[in-house]
Amino acid sequence: MPPSRTIRVLPTPADLFRGAAEEFVRLGRAAITERERFTVALSGGSTPRSLYSLLAKNYADFSWSRTFLFFGDERHVPPTDSDSNYRMVNEALLTKVPIPTGNVYRVRAENPDAAAAAADYEEKLRSFFRLRPGEFPRFDLILLGMGPDGHTASLFPDSEGLKEQSRLVIANWVQKFQTHRITFTFPVLNHAAEVMFLASGPDKADMVRQVLEGKSTPPFPAQQVQPDGRLAWMLDEAAAAKLRR
Repeated sequence: MPPSRTIRVLPTPADLFRGAAEEFVRLGRAAITERERFTVALSGGSTPRSLYSLLAKNYADFSWSRTFLFFGDERHVPPTDSDSNYRMVNEALLTKVPIPTGNVYRVRAENPDAAAAAADYEEKLRSFFRLRPGEFPRFDLILLGMGPDGHTASLFPDSEGLKEQSRLVIANWVQKFQTHRITFTFPVLNHAAEVMFLASGPDKADMVRQVLEGKSTPPFPAQQVQPDGRLAWMLDEAAAAKLRR
């Protein structure tokens, strides 16, 4: 079945972040009511940083003690590095809300062996979600962004990671940056209860149009995110400017 896809366009970046924060909290409250916990995979980048800062400012009283945070991808750098997704999330959110340290599952990307770091993170997922062989975790929410080349998480065009169908986490070689990135695979992204893409700014408008309205061969990585749950695209007017609406 095709996913349930919604596209929501908000007037300004501030409206976008406010709407995304409200959706985060709505999903979290529903998950905690139903299952007593809220599982989220976070993304890196400048757009989600604004979301995390808003969550810290406006929702410090959210049920952070029942929220469990993971990372959909990570750069192959130590957690203190300026490129680290964990460092960004830590500065914008984790140090400002009462979330237990044990509820945050970071990638041990300081390991010089990227494949070993990926395998270690996969084992964390298997243990936390109590997965049997062949099963994939079902996150309540996976947050994603999209690059100007249509990549998402660290699944880049023409990279080997696009083909992976059995592992949960891989060390994906990114040729343009000459480095590995540790990333969830499509089977994990596509098993989520909800995937939320955030895109802001005029520099995203062309790729947003191609991904949401085009038929690329091969498809852009962002087009291959087709969860069996809900797929939500949240855009500001600038990012949505080239959509045929």
